[in-house]
Amino acid sequence: MKIRVLAVGTKMPHWVYDGVAEYVKRLPKDFSLEFVELPAGQRTKNSDLKRIMKTEGQAILAAVKSNERLFTLDLAGKDWSTEQLAEQAEKWRHEGTDIALAIGGPDGLDPEVLSQAVGSWCLSRLTLPHPLVRILVAEQLYRAWTVLNNHPYHK
Repeated sequence: MKIRVLAVGTKMPHWVYDGVAEYVKRLPKDFSLEFVELPAGQRTKNSDLKRIMKTEGQAILAAVKSNERLFTLDLAGKDWSTEQLAEQAEKWRHEGTDIALAIGGPDGLDPEVLSQAVGSWCLSRLTLPHPLVRILVAEQLYRAWTVLNNHPYHK
């Protein structure tokens, strides 16, 4: 199974890339994780946020491959525990399909992306900075893999 995180926003601080890379390299090829950066729309004081979100949403949907099932990271999503995330990952693996996880821009996800997703995950009810979300997603997916494989990391 391959999980691709489609994240709006580019040019993250180096610590974000380092943190994500640490967890990506720990995962085996049969549970691989890849991050794909998509450009965020230019925001100014008078920006049309709906138009920007629509453009970002179109980029997300265009990046989803035909063999992938789309899930979103969204406040309205399911609030999984680590064990529940591990169960979900095991379902994904048994279904034999790859997963695309969408992280929206600063204003969230376009409604079209939410409507096309087959599910949604709420990482936290807290407002988190997008760079940190990437590391948390990578770490939690690695932790879910450790749960499934009785690895001591989760203990």
